[in-house]
Amino acid sequence: MPEPLLSTSQLCAWYGDFQALFDLDLMINEGEIVAIIGANGAGKTTLMHSIAGLSINKPHQVIYRGRQIGALRADQVAFEGIALVPEGRQLFASLTVEENLVIGAQTGRKGDWQLPTVYQLFPILQERRTTPATELSGGQQQMVAIGRALMANPDLILLDEISLGLAPVIIKTIYAALPGIVEGGMSAMIVEQDISKALAVSSRFYCLQEGRVALEGQSQTVQRDAISRAYFGVQK
Repeated sequence: MPEPLLSTSQLCAWYGDFQALFDLDLMINEGEIVAIIGANGAGKTTLMHSIAGLSINKPHQVIYRGRQIGALRADQVAFEGIALVPEGRQLFASLTVEENLVIGAQTGRKGDWQLPTVYQLFPILQERRTTPATELSGGQQQMVAIGRALMANPDLILLDEISLGLAPVIIKTIYAALPGIVEGGMSAMIVEQDISKALAVSSRFYCLQEGRVALEGQSQTVQRDAISRAYFGVQK
């Protein structure tokens, strides 16, 4: 078996005295989409923050391309080739759409994702490129957040709750763009509360429950009752 693109080893994380993750072991391969599902408070966003360098861990707890990166800062992780689309988008309110996008290119990583390709993926952003980003609709702001991450030309993109609070038609547009995002070999880890949507776009999944992996498997063959038990912590 080839070495995974990224893996975690007994990953633990705390918020002050509160432990949010307990000995998490998971992995993602090159060109793979993996879904992270679970109820509110299961540890999904904490996992994203740990991988992205927003929560500092022990070096060996996050392995990327065979290197220990668990103790790197967020900017160092970005330069390694991991980009986060954070929950809530977190755009720069004082900057235009295009200025927000260009910030993503500060890593200097080479690749296919530049302004023309982002605009091809989300044409509405080209039309609104001189508009302050926070004047856009929620769905358009999400497109900016995704585009900003793509501009870093990452090998792994972390998508945290990208459909949260959006209209169904916008969610459909964003998920329709995912195949084009990963077709060049990029990997994606998706946090999503909509289980059906998460399983539809991913090849594998991990279900978290109270900071632990309660279930993992192939997205297309897993039984829904097994997911329900893991999601809510119900024993057989």
